[in-house]
Amino acid sequence: MSEATLPASPIGGSASSAAGASNATSAARAKAPQSQFRLIAACSLGNALEMYDFTVYSFFALLIGKLFFPSDSAYGSLLLAVATFGIGFVMRPLGGVIIGNYADRKGRKAAMTLTIGLMVLGTLCIAFAPTYASAGVFGSLMIVAGRLLQGFSLGGEVGAATSMLMEAGGVKGRGFRVSWQLASQGVSALLGALTGAALYAALPQASLESWGWRLPFLLGLLIAPVGLYIRANLDETHVAERHESSPVGRLLRAHGGTVLKGILATTAGTATMYLVVFFMPTYMIRVLHMPPSLSLLSGCVTGITLFVVSLVAGRLADRLPNRKPLVIGSLLFSVVAVVPVFWLISHYPSVPLVLALSALLTASVNIGTTPMFLMLLEMLPAGVRASGISVIYSVGVTIFGGSSQFIVTWLLAKTDNPLSPAFYMMVCGVLSLVALLSLRERKTA
Repeated sequence: MSEATLPASPIGGSASSAAGASNATSAARAKAPQSQFRLIAACSLGNALEMYDFTVYSFFALLIGKLFFPSDSAYGSLLLAVATFGIGFVMRPLGGVIIGNYADRKGRKAAMTLTIGLMVLGTLCIAFAPTYASAGVFGSLMIVAGRLLQGFSLGGEVGAATSMLMEAGGVKGRGFRVSWQLASQGVSALLGALTGAALYAALPQASLESWGWRLPFLLGLLIAPVGLYIRANLDETHVAERHESSPVGRLLRAHGGTVLKGILATTAGTATMYLVVFFMPTYMIRVLHMPPSLSLLSGCVTGITLFVVSLVAGRLADRLPNRKPLVIGSLLFSVVAVVPVFWLISHYPSVPLVLALSALLTASVNIGTTPMFLMLLEMLPAGVRASGISVIYSVGVTIFGGSSQFIVTWLLAKTDNPLSPAFYMMVCGVLSLVALLSLRERKTA
């Protein structure tokens, strides 16, 4: 079935059932309108805390590699550490399917509460894992188990939270509401980098290795009381009726083409997120030989950039009749700019230059990321929206984001070419462009 003929209502139920579900959803919204501030706080703060727990690991990859994955070479330990970071992504598609399906069946609020509990369990495993020196491979396995739980949780969080942000209000302001999902990731990057920079600056190496590295994960456990409290009184935005088939099944049958193109369209954004925002501190230490405390400033700068640019992009998306040209323009610029940026960084390594160019790459890609997410949300009907965005985001991030740090670290070790991250990001950018050009903008309620 072509995209132009795809029905806007869910497949697998009668027209009256679809209408009933739509009326039920509208009634739920009208019954108890909630403040936009509470909605944004509930969705974005919980997401920021979950992303913090998930990504703070990357800022301590060098230490974790040394403590839990000893190797004969520094690159060997780092490879094992970033591979474990990538393992967390393996569970994200499964979490996206299961929790996204749950969000479309039981509601966004129920799914968002579930993800918080799962993330807490994963973070506990990492925070209290014994090192390889004290417990051998058991400690390494605890780190892996924690990453798997975190990945499963975050795979379902994004679809449920982003769908709720879009649905809890009229068409006007959708872009700005959705932009908070991406802006919250900037907050998490900033918090993780600030925590790491403060610890590296304040503690001697021996203290960092014995107990200091655990502090960020213990702080991340704040997700439990904060997240549960702010989501407790949240109003539901989607009330589903019983269907003969699962939302995921209906999604793949009716919107499989959109899902596949959506996955490919996310590649540039995920590669930039996990290489420029989260891997750049490691790149500055290992390749550019900069001090850890200074290198973590890149996480602070790119986190702030991601936060601001995402909100600006959301406002632009609300004002533009067509979002696709903005997304294409941002991708074209990033594809052209990425190699010169890394060439300058590697030939003239200085902290101010790295910070400025990292911010440029982050801004160039993410000015189009919010409009692209809004396009994908509007292409999917409410009955399969959380499942669709969960699958699109989790699969795209797993394939092109979760593997990016391992692939780039391997390329750096094998080729000793400091432009390796740029080549990987160029490939991802081209894939996104090809997929985006084939997508047709269309809107559902």
